[in-house]
Amino acid sequence: MEYGIFLVSMGALVFGANYIIIESERIALHFNISSFVIGATLIAVGTSLPEMAASIAASSAGKSDMAVANVLGSVTFNISLVLGLIFLITKDLKPKRDLFKNDSAWSLFPLMIFIIMAYDGTIGMFEGIMFLLLMVGYLLFLSKDAKSIEGEVDTELAKEKFAWGKTLIFLFIGFALVIIGANYTIESASTIARSLGVTEWVISLILIAFGTSLPELVVSIAAARKGNADMIIGNIIGSNVANFTIVLGSAAIVNPLTIDFSKYGYDILCAGTASFMLVFITANKLYNKSAGIGLLVIIALMLHNSLKVFF
Repeated sequence: MEYGIFLVSMGALVFGANYIIIESERIALHFNISSFVIGATLIAVGTSLPEMAASIAASSAGKSDMAVANVLGSVTFNISLVLGLIFLITKDLKPKRDLFKNDSAWSLFPLMIFIIMAYDGTIGMFEGIMFLLLMVGYLLFLSKDAKSIEGEVDTELAKEKFAWGKTLIFLFIGFALVIIGANYTIESASTIARSLGVTEWVISLILIAFGTSLPELVVSIAAARKGNADMIIGNIIGSNVANFTIVLGSAAIVNPLTIDFSKYGYDILCAGTASFMLVFITANKLYNKSAGIGLLVIIALMLHNSLKVFF
């Protein structure tokens, strides 16, 4: 029964986020916002909504492990699994933008801030507010930088007539699905963890993190079909910034989060390795199958460490 509830609630998270992403894009197009801003802000933040809902629900229930593990797992999945698969299945993926010069630092900066803030074992309300302010800084950076970017939005949505009524209804449905799905996801995941004899950290790091990373995977595959490499990597970087700032920051404001480096240092190392790998890839323009395999090795190592309890 709990497995069924988990799957249905995860589905609600993903479908709800999809509605929010699409309708946010409609609004952006209506106001003639550039394609770069749409991808790096609205879509990046939108695809992080499942993580935010799940982490806030976990934090409000006093389950710090689940909130933090969801963020670390999502960051590792986003870079290692999503980008790894995209690099493997896509040919001639060549971003037009200099991602190393302009954006790659943002894949490391929030992680470094997280490690510094969590060094004493706790991330409280003050640190949560600092994380949210960091997200504001990121959005200001993108909005200023995007002014020099030209190009039209290549999407079917641009051809559709905009209607506020329809958009607001679907936004409401999307938010309702995300909020309700998040609560049921956390509760069912906790029950599954207890029944399997594993920690809530492992369940969140793998099952919930993978499920909440599905929007990034779907968006990236859609962008890969159009050959939009900038959108793919920009979405991943933006989503990871959102995970450490909006997601973790909001969860910390709701309830202080405790982090045990001695127990979960390996998973933090995996997230850090994936982030450094992304910087290395953008610096050397290694958007190929070899880079994809390297990224998939990272996620394999994280999964092996987390699942060894079963073997």
